[in-house]
Amino acid sequence: MEPRDAAALIGPAVPGPGGTWADFGSGTGTFTRALAALLGPKGRIYAVDRDRRAAASLRAWAAAQARHFAGAPAPLAAIDVLEADFADLARPLDLPPLDGALIANALHFVSEPEPVLARLAAGVRPGGRVVVVEYDDRPASRWVPYPLPLARLARLAEGAGLGAPTLVGTHPSAFGGRLYAAVGVRVPFEN
Repeated sequence: MEPRDAAALIGPAVPGPGGTWADFGSGTGTFTRALAALLGPKGRIYAVDRDRRAAASLRAWAAAQARHFAGAPAPLAAIDVLEADFADLARPLDLPPLDGALIANALHFVSEPEPVLARLAAGVRPGGRVVVVEYDDRPASRWVPYPLPLARLARLAEGAGLGAPTLVGTHPSAFGGRLYAAVGVRVPFEN
């Protein structure tokens, strides 16, 4: 998938330019780049991935973009790349409060996504958005060991402090099934 296709898929879930977001499981940055274009120059993204090579690739791309637009307003959000495992519940992630979180093609690598989704959603301010991109209608494989169909995401959202997820887009997968993008809004804390 190209960043423009990723932007079309997640665009309806991103409320507008600006804001502080995290992209958990960013890889080499297809969805990070899409989010950077959607957020524009007033946005900041913390791209989190445990793969050193993927993080280095995205870091190099972000630095090249910064050099390219040096002295001129950049049309993209600033990107900070963090090497960390978003699914490691024993290690806290050092992030500021977030306006949104993007988890694209990442939760299907987590055998127990419930506590991971809850942890990531807890870092999003009330009213902020959690955007999930995953596969629907796809059997488990070595590339997608723990598929997360939309129906299951709906059940997980409540335990993660999110409102019911809304489907905002689909895209056929070249590997079978389809990709979906869904957004859940972080519910306010109750006293």
